[in-house]
Amino acid sequence: HRFILLPGDNEWSNCKDPLARLRRWREVFCERPAEFCEHQRWQAGGWVFVALNVPGHDNNVRHPEHKPRMQAVLYALEEAAAAAGRRAGLVVLMQANPFLTFPRDGFAELRNALERLAATSPGKIVLIHGDTHLYRQDEPLPGLRRIEVWGSPIVSWIRASASPGALRVDGVR
Repeated sequence: HRFILLPGDNEWSNCKDPLARLRRWREVFCERPAEFCEHQRWQAGGWVFVALNVPGHDNNVRHPEHKPRMQAVLYALEEAAAAAGRRAGLVVLMQANPFLTFPRDGFAELRNALERLAATSPGKIVLIHGDTHLYRQDEPLPGLRRIEVWGSPIVSWIRASASPGALRVDGVR
């Protein structure tokens, strides 16, 4: 199994020189370091998975890098949705909680894209994220299943299994 690591705010966007940190992250963790190499897509258990570089708490919305990165995020999401086609569904992984809108909302375009996907494929879109340090499974948008994973101070994990019929969360530790 490949190891996929998602960059988040602690890895780059909250740092003194965020672009230098992101460049270094890509050098260390991308198979072939390049712009947006952190956006990964793969298939397993009948599902399409896409990992996206969307950092909390505000998606670095005030920085000039935000716009080109989000164009790449939305493109990767659109391509993953097209690849999901008639498969079991699409699993979207990111660090940020895109439903945070305070103090600055850097997620509006992404929420709109998720809302459109959930409307056209209800029950087939799953968002897995962290950022707000809670564990929950809910439906923040009609047709969109959300699984939020724990964060500090609770260092934990979840195990999920993907099959053509469902994405099942087996346990929370």
